Amino acid sequence: MNENYKIPAQTRIGHVHLKVADLERSLAFYRDLLGFEVTMRFGSQAAFISAGGYHHHIGLNTWHSKDLPPAPIHSVGLYHTAIVYPTRKDLALIYNRIQKSHYPLTGASDHGVSEALYLDDPDGNGVELYWDRPKELWPTKIDGSLDMFTNALDIDDLLREIER
Repeated sequence: MNENYKIPAQTRIGHVHLKVADLERSLAFYRDLLGFEVTMRFGSQAAFISAGGYHHHIGLNTWHSKDLPPAPIHSVGLYHTAIVYPTRKDLALIYNRIQKSHYPLTGASDHGVSEALYLDDPDGNGVELYWDRPKELWPTKIDGSLDMFTNALDIDDLLREIER
């Protein structure tokens, strides 16, 4: 084994596939609230959704989870799925949409490198909606390593993006 191996910089996460209890309820969240498009369905058991026509960014299925309760919070498993928005204005627009729908947020943070909104899908899966600041604006320590933090997100400032 080569101990100096590094994964290629162009590597990316292709998609997430979630086990859900109720496919239609999950589609109401991911499609109707967040705006993903359905690219394919397997009857009432699975759906594949994407942004911009990609084959799928998220798969939803009930193959082993139909009508089951959410996984316990204090157990192993996926902490959250992170969805990157291209601009700060896009993040402001989805925040506004979530607020108008009265869907509950679980948090809103400024991490220095990004600004993020947090919520849970109907099955209790964590979802992070965020945008990355330009890399040259990321906070760093004297040695050049990242200096991320978690501060409250300035929602009023975020919403001013919609007017710009």
